[in-house]
Amino acid sequence: MLLILSASHLTVYAGLPNHVDGEPLPSLAPMLERTTPSVVNISTTGKVVVRDPFFDDPFFRRFFDIPQQQRERKTTGLGSGVIIDAKNGYVITNSHVIDKAQDIVVTLEDGQRFDAKVIGKDPGADIAVIQIDATNLSEISFGDSDSLRQGDFVVAIGNPFGLGQTVTSGIVSALGRSGLGIESYEDFIQTDASINPGNSGGALVNLRGELIGINTAIYGPSGGNVGIGFAIPINMAQQITAQLIEHGEVKRGRLGFSAQDLTPELAQAFGISRNKGVVVARVEKDSPADKADMQVGDVIVAVNGREVTSSAQVRNEIGLLRIGDRVEIDILRNGKARALKATLQDKVMKSVQGKKLSTFLAGAEFSEVSEDTARGSISGIEVISVTGRAASSGLRKGDLILSVNKQRVKSIREMQDALKKNEDAVLLNIQRDSRGLFLLIQ
Repeated sequence: MLLILSASHLTVYAGLPNHVDGEPLPSLAPMLERTTPSVVNISTTGKVVVRDPFFDDPFFRRFFDIPQQQRERKTTGLGSGVIIDAKNGYVITNSHVIDKAQDIVVTLEDGQRFDAKVIGKDPGADIAVIQIDATNLSEISFGDSDSLRQGDFVVAIGNPFGLGQTVTSGIVSALGRSGLGIESYEDFIQTDASINPGNSGGALVNLRGELIGINTAIYGPSGGNVGIGFAIPINMAQQITAQLIEHGEVKRGRLGFSAQDLTPELAQAFGISRNKGVVVARVEKDSPADKADMQVGDVIVAVNGREVTSSAQVRNEIGLLRIGDRVEIDILRNGKARALKATLQDKVMKSVQGKKLSTFLAGAEFSEVSEDTARGSISGIEVISVTGRAASSGLRKGDLILSVNKQRVKSIREMQDALKKNEDAVLLNIQRDSRGLFLLIQ
């Protein structure tokens, strides 16, 4: 109760009780006192190449005698991270938080600041590990994200809008969210705990203070919180961080098949009584899946003993395994249960220097690639490195070239044939991250 009289009267304050009916008031403070020291703020600075249609045009540069050079702009970023190994100073965060960063500074809860170095990052799952050289750090304890249930209480800790460490609470709104197009590998925890820009890479914890997720993204038309936030399950993140710490990257294997969700209509067409599962739509010849006797029309019901009901789940389960790992896939074929065993292999690659293909592509290196993606198995020509003229023309490392001069290409040979169709320019259809675009090089 708060009673405020006029200025001429005495102001009386009634304090809140510490107990109600002899019981202490519930509070998250004791848990947060143990947990928040392990959550850090991350600030980054970097440089990006500034593109200008006039200055990038060769004719414009020659006409005005402007030397060819790249113009750069300084960038800054803010995010969050979680200390997962106090002894070695390892901090987990989102890959996009440190993307293109040249300098990374980690600020602890007590205000101490440390320069950080990148140990490894996996843009496909949006996980990164950085390291700081510090003592007396406080690491967080891990929970089990597989045991989460819809309705469980959770707490988000991070650095929204650069305000400093902030705590919000909510519940688990949904589990297993995928197909959002945010990342290549998606199995999100959805929560209504307020997550805003700057929270990325921060901690989602349960009421015991155990880390159960890494806050990653929000869903909102204005870029602010509307009660729909997403976090990467910690069980998934742990498998990725182990590879990043050991190898500096995630070495994903592939099986060489594409699949789609089983619908009631497909189930009826295949004469299957169940309406949940994953239908194999294509099997690549001589791939591990082919050698394991996987066939088009097989219905996948489990991967390594874990039940799956969507193609995204299948992709996530396989995507967390390493090259050389064995995988067991339970299927239904003509109504009968079978178990297939296969060994994951590396991507099939054949590389070539761009200058051998065309002067327009000088400075780039390409490779044939066949990779399992959220849309199934996709083939194309990947840009594995790029400098010089190719870079200034807009080509980027990681771009997947789907067509050249309007001709679909899946091999270096097909790319060579397509380049012969136009010697005055090169039109590329590219998949970059989760979006498609055309790039004209002339």
